[in-house]
Amino acid sequence: MTSSTPRSDVISSTARRRAIVAGSVGNFIEWYEFGIYGFLATILAAQFFSDGQQTGIESLIATYASFAIAFFFRPVGAALFGRIGDRIGRKPTLILVLVMMSGATALIGILPTYASIGIAAPILLTIVRILQGLSAGGEFGGAVSVMTEFAPAGKRGFYGSWQSFTVALGLLGGAGTVALLASLLSEADLAAWGWRIAFLLAIPLGAVALFLRLKLEETPEFQKVATADTTTVAEPVVRAGAAETAKAILLGIGRLMGWSAAGYTFLVVMPSYLQSSLNASFQEALISTVLANAGFAATILPAGWLSDKIGRRWVMLTGTGLIVILALPLLNVLQNPDLGVGVHGLAVFVAGAVVGLIAGPGPAMLAEMFPTSVRYTGLGLSYSISNAVFSGSAGLIITSLIASTGNVDVPAYYVMATCLVSAIAIGTLRGNAHRAELRK
Repeated sequence: MTSSTPRSDVISSTARRRAIVAGSVGNFIEWYEFGIYGFLATILAAQFFSDGQQTGIESLIATYASFAIAFFFRPVGAALFGRIGDRIGRKPTLILVLVMMSGATALIGILPTYASIGIAAPILLTIVRILQGLSAGGEFGGAVSVMTEFAPAGKRGFYGSWQSFTVALGLLGGAGTVALLASLLSEADLAAWGWRIAFLLAIPLGAVALFLRLKLEETPEFQKVATADTTTVAEPVVRAGAAETAKAILLGIGRLMGWSAAGYTFLVVMPSYLQSSLNASFQEALISTVLANAGFAATILPAGWLSDKIGRRWVMLTGTGLIVILALPLLNVLQNPDLGVGVHGLAVFVAGAVVGLIAGPGPAMLAEMFPTSVRYTGLGLSYSISNAVFSGSAGLIITSLIASTGNVDVPAYYVMATCLVSAIAIGTLRGNAHRAELRK
């Protein structure tokens, strides 16, 4: 091996900290935006998808359809930026997707509404959502690659869990921003123009994130592969075949689908569900969402740390199993108005906490499934396809099924079914996979 090839045992602690911060900051912005879109769904439905002739549920379904479209462009972004990230490096690719995401989010804040330009308004919003989907698809694979490839031995679960933790922070940041705007503004002002502020905040957030990513170093694992490609002396790199990679991606999707479905159902879709199906106020729905995301955040880092000790399999199986058991009882608690605010708050906190048990070890589990040469692409496609099918469609599926069946238990059945399948896929994990080195 040449002397220029980086070694994991000489990576500075500063470089490792920068990897966590720079990898996390893009996730924060991404999920802040997706959070505020979900939390403001009822307002966006009236502003962009209503001509005054539709019912509230019809315009809300249209809003979630636009929400789902962005998710279905995530796999395209994952394939595009994953390929770039595996060829030219994690750092430049992550800078590119950050600029795209921040710019597209800020653009929503200045788009004209249906009242101003008619049918062009929802079309423009959908186009911007597609740009966000493309950039978001390129974010996860790069961020998790950076975190896990910089992680010291025995700490990949903890390092990777920061990706999920900043998802929780982004959703909390979005919920907190919307809650603050709702408390400072009247309902009329929030609906008329106040919602724009939440999206325009992407400008300063993006500027800070860009500064941090410009200081990021390229990962040692990628540099080893790049060295092997340009010298005959360096340690040879075994390239993964297309069939092997595709099989790993499909397995990754199976392992993630419960996390995707439960995460978005409990953490993002819940506000609109509470308002449209259980007649909760806007403020009550937001408070419930903040508590759910607080529970989510509380368990992520401990779950990642624990998975480094006892393995990813048992921690993630615990999370999926608890969701299958608790989803319906927790939803029934929310549906009972006699139980009081405290009990309702505890129910949504617990719902978020059990999702965190899957999300904590999840990024490291995925990183360990792919070799360095396709890790960015494999991570991104597994995550984005799972999210496209089981997260992006969650609001649309749940809202449509409730509207057609009148059954308000639909959210619980949806997450129970997906988590049951995930538990089977997670059960195929080798118990000692967390102790092995990342695949070269």
